Amino acid sequence: MALMSRVGKRLRRIIQRPASVELTRYEALLPAVEKREPELEKLSDPELTEAAAALRESMRDGSFGDAELVELCALGREAARRGLGERAFDVQLLGTMGLLTGHVVQMQTGEGKTLAGALAAAGYALQGKRVHVISVNDYLARRDAEWMRPVYDLLGVSVGWVEPALDTEERRAAYAAEVCYGAVSEVGFDVLRDRLVTDIADLVQPEPEVAIVDEADSVLVDEARVPLVMAGSVDAGIADTEVANIVRRLRLGLHYETDPDGRNVWLTSAGASVVEKALGGIDLYGEDGSERLAAVNVALHAHALLTRDVDYLVRDGKVQLINASRGRVAELQRWPDGLQAAVEAKEQLAPSDHGEILDSITVQALIARYPQVAGMTGTAVAVAEQLREFYRLEVAVIPPNTPNVREDAPDRIYASPGHKLRAIVEEIREVHDSGRPILVGTQDVAESEELADKLAKAGLPCVVLNARNDAEEAAIIAEAGTYQRITVSTQMAGRGTDIRLGGADGGDRERVAELGGLHVIGTARYPSSRLDDQLRGRAGRQGDPGSSVFFASLNDELVLANAPDVPEGIEADPESGEITDPAAQRQINHAQRVAEGVDLEIHRNTWRYTRLIEHQRAELLTWRDEVLRTEKAKELLAEAEPTRVTELTEALGAEKVARVCREIMLFHLDQLWADHLAFLTDVRETIHLRAMAREQPLDEFHRAAIPEFHKIRGEAEKRSAKTLVEAEITGEGIDLAAAGVRRPTSTWTYLVQDNPFDSDAEQALKKVRGLLRKKRS
Repeated sequence: MALMSRVGKRLRRIIQRPASVELTRYEALLPAVEKREPELEKLSDPELTEAAAALRESMRDGSFGDAELVELCALGREAARRGLGERAFDVQLLGTMGLLTGHVVQMQTGEGKTLAGALAAAGYALQGKRVHVISVNDYLARRDAEWMRPVYDLLGVSVGWVEPALDTEERRAAYAAEVCYGAVSEVGFDVLRDRLVTDIADLVQPEPEVAIVDEADSVLVDEARVPLVMAGSVDAGIADTEVANIVRRLRLGLHYETDPDGRNVWLTSAGASVVEKALGGIDLYGEDGSERLAAVNVALHAHALLTRDVDYLVRDGKVQLINASRGRVAELQRWPDGLQAAVEAKEQLAPSDHGEILDSITVQALIARYPQVAGMTGTAVAVAEQLREFYRLEVAVIPPNTPNVREDAPDRIYASPGHKLRAIVEEIREVHDSGRPILVGTQDVAESEELADKLAKAGLPCVVLNARNDAEEAAIIAEAGTYQRITVSTQMAGRGTDIRLGGADGGDRERVAELGGLHVIGTARYPSSRLDDQLRGRAGRQGDPGSSVFFASLNDELVLANAPDVPEGIEADPESGEITDPAAQRQINHAQRVAEGVDLEIHRNTWRYTRLIEHQRAELLTWRDEVLRTEKAKELLAEAEPTRVTELTEALGAEKVARVCREIMLFHLDQLWADHLAFLTDVRETIHLRAMAREQPLDEFHRAAIPEFHKIRGEAEKRSAKTLVEAEITGEGIDLAAAGVRRPTSTWTYLVQDNPFDSDAEQALKKVRGLLRKKRS
């Protein structure tokens, strides 16, 4: 009978949760954890910390068997009860065990991922390992570190966090803690900064050991398509205001066209004539016009494809990018220089500094630095295959502590966005009149503000959460469950704050629960079903009542970009514009699957190309580290220029000469690596032309990249020797700046589209192939 029960349970798991690991082994340990509770409750706080120290001692060899899992969970449950006033549920302890055994655990919204992650981090720390808890934003990193500190203190584990405001010493102290919380971008940029130091004392990060990734699907999948790129200032930027003013007057359909998915834009013959005349009669497509053509193309991209309040904000006289996957301002991020300057010219702002790329790292490569990785999120099963393919991680689905009773209504589909918007306002009015709190998830800043304006005119006051006020997000979300509250928000994935019925203090909980709980409305389906589920999951927290409904239109951006060929015969109600034909729902589902497929292919393409770059970077960093930590540079330069090194040693002393040699060689090594990255970017931008010659683009990329890389080390030594000879000795020592050894005065990050097959020429090539196929058929 017991065997049949186990078989039935396993079959249910396979059917309901494909790609998830078996939890039976961990569930069997829960009674032993509960059995330890009465004993641990009798201990004083110092005795509890001593018990944790004893566990630390028993795991000095790094082992983590069943007995250690039981003891850690029992100690963690008691520490949470004392430090937070919360007794960890069995499902939270299951999550902790899943994390400690290297899985991505899926736990529903409101089920206590933060505590499960903290107990797992403490467990790894007690094993003697340094742990980074990686989140999607700086706010969550700081909040979780401060919130969980009492638990860590009771277990005798030190904790810190990193955020943009910290200086170098504060960062070093944070990373020195056994557990350090940080946003994926902040941790990544510290890795890049450490790769540019010229003195070992300036390093802030120790060698990585364990990463626990919060909102793992968002960090490991959504963020993985956009590399973290460090750039340094070279000189003041120059804006082509003349071209910006000309492009501003051009009209879509007459002077330029865009492709259906809004990725590319080009001048029509009429547009080219207008631009050529306005620029003094030049030939844009002749040899002399190529430079102006590049400026026109980038200005046209800024004008036609980048929209204010959707792709970026203008705040405090600066262009601030919006991270589409989070609906937040992307701090210290910008587009590559030409495009950044074009957007600034479009908005009539002063140009920011021009820069060069110093180094970059993909999220995938960042995570690959950690020998052990685990993660947690509310929606992992949907990307289980990607987590396995790119990170070799398996998903463990943790059942909810209390059953989910949220009611998810079918999508309501309309013929046009106008009909849909009217229906959304009416839905909000009806639900608001009942007193239920409402959370509305929009696609971008512009839509959130348009809806807020419509609601205000309808006498329905709301609170808006978007990239303009994301600093206030915790307070806004915490009160979103208040009686009669209407909250309009952009992307909810990764916001990380629970919506409690009745508000932050839960004072009106029973009243709101009796009315039906939180009602969630999506104004359109997102490009990923996971993002839909993240929004839906804000209602029905920990067994609360709640409901959700998505509104959609066959003219939504998702459908137009991914499945524009809507089947014929779909009719809408002439008055309301609502469509009840099942074919419309199938079309929207199809569009979402296409969007998910495109994103997956971009991720795959990014990794195919960056895998070689990461291998080259690792090889170069090994050499750079030797130069940084030893007197290798002085030895090499003494071989190349023995007379000069002897002369300088007599004038400055051996120690100072070693430092000078190190600085010179690291400068040239870093400069050559930056040049190599620029070369690889150029190769990738033209690699699609190889396909026309029936060559494999990836093979050709490797063929071009490998010989160039092998030249770097020899060239660095040659340039360093030349600099050492040419540098002047002054009363202050050796004048490196006069010899051209200058480090950037400031750094920032780039937001880049890293799809090597998404250039104008590749798109055109696809269209030509499509036409040829049609002709052949």
